[in-house]
Amino acid sequence: MKFLVVEDNVTLNQSIRDILSRLGTSDFALDGEEGLYLAEHGSYDLIILDLMLPKLNGFDLLARLRKTNTSPVIILTALDSTDKKIEGLKLGADDYISKPFENDELLARAEAVMRRYNNNFSTKYVHGNLELDYVSKMLKINGEYVKLAGKMYDIVEYLIRNRNMIISKEQLFNRIWGYNSDTIVTVTEVYVSNIRKTLEKYGVKRYLKTIKNIGYMWSDKEENEG
Repeated sequence: MKFLVVEDNVTLNQSIRDILSRLGTSDFALDGEEGLYLAEHGSYDLIILDLMLPKLNGFDLLARLRKTNTSPVIILTALDSTDKKIEGLKLGADDYISKPFENDELLARAEAVMRRYNNNFSTKYVHGNLELDYVSKMLKINGEYVKLAGKMYDIVEYLIRNRNMIISKEQLFNRIWGYNSDTIVTVTEVYVSNIRKTLEKYGVKRYLKTIKNIGYMWSDKEENEG
């Protein structure tokens, strides 16, 4: 999973990212303008949004974002006013958390919101002899742990979470490397090739499909290795 944390308090921003690291990786912004830019150009499973932000407040950011973006949003607020919380929900937020909050509360609310949006959301994927634990970021095949370092793991998780859907090379690149990366899109081909070689050793490369001239797909459909 990939998150965006928009919070101007540097310490709190880092703390939220540390909490969410149990579920995935996070980008962050320290003001509303940067947050809106990242949200509009990136691909996120959940956005954590503070309301009191410099440059562009959370209300305005959310209103502008909802014109084109449907990523789930949890607003953070130190405001006690119920009217302000309702305003955030009416603008398109999916939930809110009042400051200060407990770590477990944030994690539970994040999981609940993503579960409503994504039927494939869970903490673990199991299919046949293959198991991917999203929390520990470990892949197990035939009971044996398989090393998938860094972006190789990120690619596999992203494809599995969006299984049976075609993911273009551009989508994959923007998700894993970021739209403003200095790397070129063809790097996806190198990584996917290495992933396929790893899966081939365990006889499960059939799950990772290459869709010619388009991209890739993780498919649960059982086929003979070829």
